[in-house]
Amino acid sequence: MCAHFDVTPRTLRHYEYIELLFPEREGRARFYGPREVARMTLILRGRRFGFSLEQIRQWLEMYGADPQGELQRKTWLALADAQLAELAKRRNELDEIIAELRDLRDATARA
Repeated sequence: MCAHFDVTPRTLRHYEYIELLFPEREGRARFYGPREVARMTLILRGRRFGFSLEQIRQWLEMYGADPQGELQRKTWLALADAQLAELAKRRNELDEIIAELRDLRDATARA
């Protein structure tokens, strides 16, 4: 699992501790089946998009409670819309910072 997703054992243990992953256990060994691989894929995708682990956990919890997936779909759309707005805001802030730094760099180069 670590090699497949390029994560550390500590990361997997943390995700297990905060109840994102539920591997089967035999003594100290943990076994990750297809369900855990799918959950890990969603966790990493959610992290890449900037969602908090708590948001990801809540979304994953809905899967079992919502057999048709309608609540999960609506929740996902609301989370995605909010995250898209946040990312657009951050992009605008970064564009402003880049322009300011570029202006300062160019002014310094001319001096």
